[in-house]
Amino acid sequence: MPHFIWYILFGIIGLSILVYFLQERFIFMPEKLQQDFQFKFDIPFREYFFDIEPGVRINALHFFRKSPKGLLLYFHGNTKSIKGWAKYARDFYRYDYDVVLVDYRGFGKSTGKRSEQKMLSDMQFVYDKLREQYAEDHLIVYGRSMGSGFATKLACDNHPRYLILDSPYFNFLKVIERFLPMLPVRIVLRFQLRTDKWLPDVQCHTYIIHGTKDRLIPIRHSEKLQKINPKKITLIRIVGGRHNNLPSFDEYHNFIRDILKY
Repeated sequence: MPHFIWYILFGIIGLSILVYFLQERFIFMPEKLQQDFQFKFDIPFREYFFDIEPGVRINALHFFRKSPKGLLLYFHGNTKSIKGWAKYARDFYRYDYDVVLVDYRGFGKSTGKRSEQKMLSDMQFVYDKLREQYAEDHLIVYGRSMGSGFATKLACDNHPRYLILDSPYFNFLKVIERFLPMLPVRIVLRFQLRTDKWLPDVQCHTYIIHGTKDRLIPIRHSEKLQKINPKKITLIRIVGGRHNNLPSFDEYHNFIRDILKY
């Protein structure tokens, strides 16, 4: 075998090992907050801590109405913390819904070592606690970008009223393969978040919102997801929308209003 082939193989193996051990630094870009950090907002809220197990606490914010129609549980993307994502609570709060935003392990004040299974279990724990306070048929699960995987898994294993996916991926593996086509990503990637595997078992109606000019996660991901069950999955295209600017479009807010008014 020519020497340059060996160099390429060793390079791929070396890079694969590097990606395996360092992938969390590239996937998750959290903002970390001191435990005594004080949140300040101009609408009523409570701060929650969910104690999962020794050394693991999940932090959440609960924006509440006096007589809510229901609760929307919001799973954010792979950056920042609920301190920054909280501004989007208004998009749902204005329609008389309580809103709970959750930080994953290592984000904000949340603690604990990350793994896909443990993070999914954390979100189920949170869901179970909220279900003690709200009827499940008045509970909506919303997942934005990376959060769409967590939201879909919850909807698969439970019975919320609706599932809303904002700029989702078909599965996380496909996103990474697009940027690292030479690597055996299926073997290396420890966080695969198989939205495509879980969505067929979701019993509630699913709404997908996606921008037509999203370059990070192209709209074809959502188009493939809709094909899984066209009768129970509605795809809402935001013409001209990119990955991070959908709330700047009136169409986005109109669709959210139409979904939540029922």
